[in-house]
Amino acid sequence: MNPLLGSILNAGRKNSRFFYYGRNLLRFAVPAGLCRRRLDDLLRAAWQEHDAEIFDRVDYCNRIFRPFELGPDVEPFRFTLARGFRNYYMDLHEYLRYFDPHLRLLHRFGDETAVPARPTLVKARPIAGDNENSVLFNLNKIRHFVFPRDRLSFEDKIDRLVWRGSAFQENRKQFLARYHDHPRCDVGHAHRGTSPVPWRKNYLPIAEQLRCKFILSIEGNDVASNLKWILASNSLCFMARPRCETWFMEGRLVPGRHYVPLADDYSDLEEQMAHYSAHPEEAREILRHAQGHVARFRNPARERLVALLVLQKYFERSGQRPPLT
Repeated sequence: MNPLLGSILNAGRKNSRFFYYGRNLLRFAVPAGLCRRRLDDLLRAAWQEHDAEIFDRVDYCNRIFRPFELGPDVEPFRFTLARGFRNYYMDLHEYLRYFDPHLRLLHRFGDETAVPARPTLVKARPIAGDNENSVLFNLNKIRHFVFPRDRLSFEDKIDRLVWRGSAFQENRKQFLARYHDHPRCDVGHAHRGTSPVPWRKNYLPIAEQLRCKFILSIEGNDVASNLKWILASNSLCFMARPRCETWFMEGRLVPGRHYVPLADDYSDLEEQMAHYSAHPEEAREILRHAQGHVARFRNPARERLVALLVLQKYFERSGQRPPLT
């Protein structure tokens, strides 16, 4: 889909599943051989140009710098439309179709963040510690990479903090227990089919949340799925220092530069809201840096190139493809 058309259709909304599945199914109409014939030219051009920003991202996502063996138990990737991890399969297949179908790799779908014993493509990994075996890839991007348009300036927004989501994790429950009835907060658990709790509230569309100056991003099973669209907006992201990261490179986000940092127990929430309400010029500076970080992920051609190079590096280190020259 044309990126401009997508931004218009998704203004203030989540990504369209109709267009996501339609675009992916149309890829099957293009013979994979055509993609494979283009691969070497794409990679060679990138290598010769050696765009520092692109290769920095590749090395950040794929931290495997030594040769490794996959072992005889690892088989080539098999695409399926079976229920379960359909989005993950589509997102990986989008770029694997450029490579020989007999190449082998390990992949793990879902929200688990534990570092695997062998180099594996994953959606998320812990930021701290030895995480090199977790090779980040842009998986389940229909849910995580949402960039709605925000038509309101920061000054024109309501002076309030908002959050909606599923609150099954302890950190989310503790936050809601403390702030669900705060006069400057509109926060709540909005999951259908669960038992009533004092902080249960109705679903709130992204467009409605964007009316507020401050939006909370709080990790769940791994990263917070709303982080990307908050940083792309004209609302300030309030967040405790993240512990997990994805293709979005959350580990590169700087407190006070890309988002408003909160204590792990959120005890300074009122203080931070008061400060940025009184200092809109500081808020605008954070918004500028946040949107600059988001801009790195909004060029489809560069996203494709980074993804192909991450895979190329994986296949090089596992001895399945020759190095780029």
